[in-house]
Amino acid sequence: MKQFANKSIGCTINNCINHCQERDYCSLKEIHIGAHESNPTLDECTDCKSFQRK
Repeated sequence: MKQFANKSIGCTINNCINHCQERDYCSLKEIHIGAHESNPTLDECTDCKSFQRK
């Protein structure tokens, strides 16, 4: 299946099924961001909830 890079969503997570292998972009039209802490204060506290492992 050919994936089209969404140039509005940069991504370097190569082991995600939505990652465009030829370029560092996500292939989804939109992504969902969430937090694994109740009061996130650092970028490390947030997660891409659209991630799907290959």
